[in-house]
Amino acid sequence: MILMKVAVVHDWIVNIGGAEKVLKAILEIFPDADVYTLVYLKNTVKKLGIESKIYPSFINGLPFAKEKYSYYLPLMPLAVEQFDLSQYDLVISSSHCVAKGILTKSYQIHVCYCHTPMRYIWDLYFSYLKDQKLEKGIKNIFVRLVFHYLRMWDVLSANRVDYFIANSQNVADRIKKIYRRDPVVIYPPVDVELFSPSDKKEDYFIVLSRLVPYKKVDLVVEVFNDLKLPLLVIGDGEDMQKIKKMARENIKILGWQEDSVVREYLSKAQALIFASEEDFGIVPVEAQACGTPVIAYKRGGAKETVIEGETGIFFEEQNGESLKEAVLRFLREKDSFKKEKLIENAKRFSKERFKIEFKSYIEGIIK
Repeated sequence: MILMKVAVVHDWIVNIGGAEKVLKAILEIFPDADVYTLVYLKNTVKKLGIESKIYPSFINGLPFAKEKYSYYLPLMPLAVEQFDLSQYDLVISSSHCVAKGILTKSYQIHVCYCHTPMRYIWDLYFSYLKDQKLEKGIKNIFVRLVFHYLRMWDVLSANRVDYFIANSQNVADRIKKIYRRDPVVIYPPVDVELFSPSDKKEDYFIVLSRLVPYKKVDLVVEVFNDLKLPLLVIGDGEDMQKIKKMARENIKILGWQEDSVVREYLSKAQALIFASEEDFGIVPVEAQACGTPVIAYKRGGAKETVIEGETGIFFEEQNGESLKEAVLRFLREKDSFKKEKLIENAKRFSKERFKIEFKSYIEGIIK
């Protein structure tokens, strides 16, 4: 690859999720790149193993920014525009919020790896207002005004990107709809080699998710209460107390767990229940990598990672009746799922595959 000075811009580095794993993989391709981000935690950077120089925005120094960074959303477009990136030849933004809005010059190449356009201001707008109880009152007016401004800025800033990469066809369709741009699709990296199948399945089903409203973990708990089947829920979040109150004796709420513990539980489960609509969704791939089928809502990235009847079962509607039918169907057909097929499918999304595809794409641009 031609020797270039590279900067990578990432929204924030506070928790470790799919976006941060993409960031890590990009930095393995460009180990000398500098990183620019709105807010970061040193402990998270250490856990990710990032050794690049990190330049935070002014938000990083504001009160409670590390814990309550989302409260500074109205300032984020301004903050990301303050990064002076004029010394770099190639700028890669890893964006699900505002990172793509950085300012570059005509001689620079700006490639955006888009995890999604901001969902809470676009396709999740009305459900977000409902979930956050912001449908009435002064706060409602304020949030609607802020989101209106953000939508205008979001579309405008899309024009600053030279090349868009989407993390799934699902997100590519969203980019076409909102930004009127035609991205290529490069699936995100999944550490499939860290997962292995168990010799023996146990009788429980599993949910592995942040406990927030749009993940629909409450829906899963409601269905398993009715079915009286064993269910493990791993994860934490604002809905934790709600989920605990709902759960009957057949459901165990384990909270956050170490990766090694998660892998063991996932490999021994009958199936992963995946009830949310995700941009891509790494967890279903991880489940398949350890030989565990997936019962998934038939929307979003799951349609690209799960093969109906071979690696999982879909349910059509995000309601109890549809999910219950899918679980009962799985119980009838579970012997037809072969772990070899599940593992083979998961390998399509490996980290090495991502690095090869991403590097090849960048090389094609800069020739």
